[in-house]
Amino acid sequence: MFFTIPTLMTWTRIVAIPLIVGVFYLPLEPTTRNLIATVMFVLFALTDWLDGYLARRLNQVSSFGAFLDPVADKFLVCASLLVLVHLDRIDVFVALIIIGREIAISALREWMAQIGASRSVAVHMLGKVKTTVQMVAIPFLLYHDHLFGLIDTHLWGTGLIWISAVLTVWSMVYYLQKALPEIRARVK
Repeated sequence: MFFTIPTLMTWTRIVAIPLIVGVFYLPLEPTTRNLIATVMFVLFALTDWLDGYLARRLNQVSSFGAFLDPVADKFLVCASLLVLVHLDRIDVFVALIIIGREIAISALREWMAQIGASRSVAVHMLGKVKTTVQMVAIPFLLYHDHLFGLIDTHLWGTGLIWISAVLTVWSMVYYLQKALPEIRARVK
């Protein structure tokens, strides 16, 4: 199931990364670059919801798609965070927290799958809320202007990305606590 519609949509998130990064190197006005990058991020982020919906609806759920989907999400988020650090729109500490957690939890899930205990680190609602807050914060920070002349997207994005960092740590602690009994059993 390498070339199903849902899997191809997931691949678009990976392909989007150099496009979003590349926008900031185009000889355009900064506000135009910000708008293009924001629209692209939102469109590609929406494919995360849509590919899962289509996979279930079209009965095209696959183990490859289940593997690729979170990888594409992490690539898109991490690349966007690095762009935002480069543009001095977020603190590097926030990016390190979020990226570090993604690496740590991915490694934990891999190890737990190898020992047959992947259920103990299955996706939890806390992780979904964390991802949702990130997916709202990042376009606000990419846009970096007043939306409709009213909403200071930098202010809101900064607040949301810090909330996301707190949720990131909280969800990491949650997953580690769930895995701790298996870890203790294996380390003895």
